[in-house]
Amino acid sequence: MIFKGFSASVLLLISALSMAAPEPFGSSILAQERLFTIQGSNTIGAELGPNLVKSYLEAKGAKNVAVQVSAENETLVSGLISATGQTVSVLIAAHGSGTGFKGLVEHSADIAAASRPAKDKEVALLAGMADLHSPESEHIIGIDGLAIIVNSGNQIADLSVQEIGGIFSGEYQDWSELGGKAGPIHVYARDDKSGTYDSFTSMVMGDKSLVANAKRFESNAELSDSVSGDVYGIGFVGLSSVRSAKLVSVSDGTAKSLLPNKLTVATEDYALARRLFMYTDDQPENPYVSEFINFAQDDAGQQIVADTGFISQELKAVMPEFYEELPDDFRAITNEAQRLTINFRFQEGSAKLDNKALKDLERLVAYLANHKGELVLVGFGDPKKTEKRSQLLSKLRAMAVRRELVRYGIYPAISVGYGENLPVASVNGQEGRMKNRRVEVWVRNAS
Repeated sequence: MIFKGFSASVLLLISALSMAAPEPFGSSILAQERLFTIQGSNTIGAELGPNLVKSYLEAKGAKNVAVQVSAENETLVSGLISATGQTVSVLIAAHGSGTGFKGLVEHSADIAAASRPAKDKEVALLAGMADLHSPESEHIIGIDGLAIIVNSGNQIADLSVQEIGGIFSGEYQDWSELGGKAGPIHVYARDDKSGTYDSFTSMVMGDKSLVANAKRFESNAELSDSVSGDVYGIGFVGLSSVRSAKLVSVSDGTAKSLLPNKLTVATEDYALARRLFMYTDDQPENPYVSEFINFAQDDAGQQIVADTGFISQELKAVMPEFYEELPDDFRAITNEAQRLTINFRFQEGSAKLDNKALKDLERLVAYLANHKGELVLVGFGDPKKTEKRSQLLSKLRAMAVRRELVRYGIYPAISVGYGENLPVASVNGQEGRMKNRRVEVWVRNAS
């Protein structure tokens, strides 16, 4: 068995996690019409934010909930409170991740939506208000795959991160240089305020500069449609905005080339997977802010994340498409097991779980309350001076996750280290090394 019995406190936790519906509006609804304001990422604000807010208001009993465009890339979601006859609303301004942090500083926003982590300068700027690195301020609401797209007629199906960087910096100018049909490469990119562009710059470009003749867009959808209409076009968008374009498989270093899908993005194994964030004060005075964040992270909110085209954080047991290609010894460890759509990762330079992992522990506890089986934890790492050292550190990572699960009364059947093998990212940079330092979760004899 994977657990010996849940304590009363753990059962309360499971019960709380299953309560997606917030308290309904009552007669004591606050006087102002505006409940709260979200500013920041267009990736979140274009559809996901409005969809989450709409469902949140409906869950609280609001009637006639409407989503209206109030200005370019700005949306007003409003509903009627039957108990008071009052209309309440939430404003979502989606002008780029950087604008969300500015809104928090200026108190024009209650929530900063970001499709990238807060930058050091933003953390410093808001230090007097909140610690943006803390789990009370940093909330992951879903996972997005940064999709590389081309025209449906383009024969290119697979590119490395390094090749993509070369394309967008102008090192490659003709598709024939990459094995495609001869023709000039037309580059399409998001604008400078976009979190999508920040993520692309961080994950792909490094010190390289975007080619000067790139066509820039504030909207993911407009960029995707433009690439779809250009046989020589290539661009990058959030996974939910691929639309009619063609997805390209992406590899990083010696890691396997992967298409973004539920498993590869949810586990962040896909080279260009990224987290979607909402940042708040660590102790919001506005009660609706915390309630909305909880709603977004619970089951009901995560279903909206999936329905909008992103990858939810709901746990599922799946069989990887490339399982038969894995080494024999690894398949022996995971024999008759399925992989959960979760990876535990750690704070930089620390053995402590990061904020997403802390929340995922709770999700795993809730999942195991409804599913039986034997847990298999497999730790991974990056190259060290010796293979033995890498093997040891990877096992310690698996053991660290095991210790946290034991606190919940859950006892994994196997906890092993697989060293530097099966990397999911390049080992040459710090970000890649951090990504390789992970713990996979498999379930044997799942039911």
